[in-house]
Amino acid sequence: MRMKVGIIGSGIGALATAIELRKLGLEVSVFEANDQIGGKIVEERLEGFRFDMGPSVFTEPELLLDLLKGLDQNVIFEYHLLDESCRYFFNDGSQIKMPTQKERVGNTLVNELNENRSAVTGYLNRVEKNYRAIYPVFIKISLHRWRHLISKPLLSALGRLFKYGLHQTMHQQNKRYFVNPKTIQIFDRLATYNGSSPYAAPAMLNIISQLEFNLGPALPKGGMAQITKRAHELAAAHGVRFYTNERVTSIQHRNQRVVGLQTLKNSYTFDIVVSNMDIHYTYEKLLPHLKAPRRLLKQEKSSSAVVFYWGINKCFDQLGVHNIFFAENYKEEFKAIFETKTLFDDPTIYVHISSKVETTDAPEGKENWFVMVNAPIDVGQDWDSEIQLLRKRIVHKLSKALHTQIEPLIELEQINEPRLIDAKYSGKQGSIYGNASNNKFAAFLRHPNFSKQLKGLYFAGVTVHPGGGIPLAINSAKIVARCVKEDYPGL
Repeated sequence: MRMKVGIIGSGIGALATAIELRKLGLEVSVFEANDQIGGKIVEERLEGFRFDMGPSVFTEPELLLDLLKGLDQNVIFEYHLLDESCRYFFNDGSQIKMPTQKERVGNTLVNELNENRSAVTGYLNRVEKNYRAIYPVFIKISLHRWRHLISKPLLSALGRLFKYGLHQTMHQQNKRYFVNPKTIQIFDRLATYNGSSPYAAPAMLNIISQLEFNLGPALPKGGMAQITKRAHELAAAHGVRFYTNERVTSIQHRNQRVVGLQTLKNSYTFDIVVSNMDIHYTYEKLLPHLKAPRRLLKQEKSSSAVVFYWGINKCFDQLGVHNIFFAENYKEEFKAIFETKTLFDDPTIYVHISSKVETTDAPEGKENWFVMVNAPIDVGQDWDSEIQLLRKRIVHKLSKALHTQIEPLIELEQINEPRLIDAKYSGKQGSIYGNASNNKFAAFLRHPNFSKQLKGLYFAGVTVHPGGGIPLAINSAKIVARCVKEDYPGL
């Protein structure tokens, strides 16, 4: 008789886990509290506009393709490889269009920001080598099982120990290599990819530059939601059961092992349970009587976000798929997010426009704007008034930068914010990635992918090891599958 698996949540980490465990021949069921499968990677269509409601940056597309092909070698997943990573706008009116690929990135930094070519080349080569060394031992495997760690790649990674900048922050390392404050700000920004501050996050995280600049982002044909749509379709076609509008209320366990799940509708018996829910809420809401790993859970939480989804009645040639309008004082902005827990008065604004590539995402002559500002977690702020003020600041800043009055062009609006992220996606206090990486030991302070207390309990997704982002969530699923095979050798 096949072992039965219950998975809590349906984000990409959960879907990837469902696929990996189905490949092992297990009977898999996925439970989603909302009416749409996909976690944060879902879409909405409003009056002719299509919006991706969550993540908008897609890197390492081959990782997703490899996941899908694990169930069906003939599967097709189409995407656009973008020829630029982002367009940057500064308060002094200057703009930088950043291409992808090492040589082109280097030429832009040298020619437009007056950086030293050897320093730029050294930096980009260094992050590539660091990424390739770290990937097999910090991302692909569990840091919490010796059998995973003892390997030849570990020796290679240790051989570069002094190349990672272990005693530096991202900002400190970037400041060492670059002379132009704008260049430093561009590279510092990548800390936000896992909800952290470049002034506190370890320099090791500068390896994100390998994906953002050396390789560059992609965009799925049909939008980001295709990532979870295709994974869902494939999993369902191969026998994975999906339950929507069915919130899990507890993980049932007895004699130090899981025995099933309780939902608002029913109780289910399972041999294995995988939680894709925020690790904080997994313990607080689903395992209230189990001793929680307080040292891990008390770490500083990642940032949240305020997002405006705008249907814009105009096309802007000066904008690309990804656009950043920087704050003048970046350090003060991160202080506001993580220390005073306030929305900064001169926020950095991210504008994602998928209709630049996917033209059917907006009516002709119009654009679908995903307008995001990094925000603090919810600690009881007056969000209604704060968001109203933030909206005015965003409209003013974008109007000035684009030399166009934005307010009259907004014909459609929807908003997401920390309270909604908590309520709909169970991100504690609106945090997007669980814990922030604002600590030199951050890589070791994420929850393992398995329980040390309950046999049969595992964890996947962006709030556990190896961390935030779509590629890391997929890797978390692969680690779960490896752990399951080790724990149940008869599979």
